[in-house]
Amino acid sequence: MIHGLLWFPLLAVFIGLAYAGWNEYQTLETYRRWADPFQRAKYDIYSVLGQQSETLIFGKASRKGIQVIETFSLKAVESIQLQVNGQTVDIAAPPEKGKQIVLKFQLGDRAIEVPFTNVKLAAKWGEVLTKDWQELNS
Repeated sequence: MIHGLLWFPLLAVFIGLAYAGWNEYQTLETYRRWADPFQRAKYDIYSVLGQQSETLIFGKASRKGIQVIETFSLKAVESIQLQVNGQTVDIAAPPEKGKQIVLKFQLGDRAIEVPFTNVKLAAKWGEVLTKDWQELNS
């Protein structure tokens, strides 16, 4: 009987891990359905970002759905910056690592900060969106 009680915590850990995996799978499926109509979309644990022509939609993914935080047009953007650990860095030559990675869109009186988990991914999005933004403004 004692041996059975010793295995009970392991069973509880296994059930917890299975639930966490199922929850993450549901979140990814929700994102996949949400991202279908976009030309470009990104998902990570901090945020989701979708682009349809000049419109960008930034939100947070959960298994119940995407909670849209901001919708804005690239035409309204005044500048695009990559910030790593609170410092603006060159999008073409980003650092290897960073703890706080943000793609910042300046829209006149307000700024929208889209968090990323990976510096290289943020830099790639920054390059592509800067190119699209420059084409819209020329």
